[in-house]
Amino acid sequence: MSTRVGATGDAPVSRPLLKMSELAERSGVSAGTIRYYLREGLLGEGQDIVRTSRNMAYYPPEYVQRIGLIKRLQEKRFMPLRLIKGALEEDPGRVHALIELEDRILERALASAEDSRRVSAKTVRERYDIPRNVLDRLAEIGVLTPNRTGYEQDDVKIIEAIASFRAGGYEEALGFTVYDTLRYREALEPLVQEEVRALLERLAGEVDVERAMEIVAAGVEPLRELLGAMHSKLLLAELRRQRAAGE
Repeated sequence: MSTRVGATGDAPVSRPLLKMSELAERSGVSAGTIRYYLREGLLGEGQDIVRTSRNMAYYPPEYVQRIGLIKRLQEKRFMPLRLIKGALEEDPGRVHALIELEDRILERALASAEDSRRVSAKTVRERYDIPRNVLDRLAEIGVLTPNRTGYEQDDVKIIEAIASFRAGGYEEALGFTVYDTLRYREALEPLVQEEVRALLERLAGEVDVERAMEIVAAGVEPLRELLGAMHSKLLLAELRRQRAAGE
């Protein structure tokens, strides 16, 4: 820890400050990047920086957290620096709440996935009438994500649905293949991205994290029912439209 001095070089400051080398080490970001953030105004207006000479300055420890937040927004949310700057200037507290909520949702999802018991590949093959090569192709295209211990619960639900399709006559001889699942995944991916964005933005900073987590959890099953009902409704409407177009 460096010696703390005041702006005039002869009086101790009221709180510990960091040299540039210390700030770079604690934040895991190079000094050059930090200087760039300073020039672009990403770390505020610099009123908390204590300069003791032309080439020596001390920085507030709060910069460590802010730099970490900037890097998180860059690397995890792919936000350009100009948007990050605007968000931090407009409401930094909301940005922090958004990241915290996102972290908690991810932590809970990962914990739930770890807690749920996986089903072995052998059990899946015995339970469902799906050839091994079909399961392998579904894994190759990323629809299923088994590991050495087997399939997670969502994978099993997908396998069960595919087995029901095949039992109902959706066979490869008629042109139905595992690649049809990609159509649904490609349609759902942008929907899910928009859903997550809207959910986080509406909850972050409006309710505490625990209440936000309760709201997220409560919406899982109703959302599945909503998507299923809307899909059935749209499917029927499209069949009616095509019949009317052919008359």
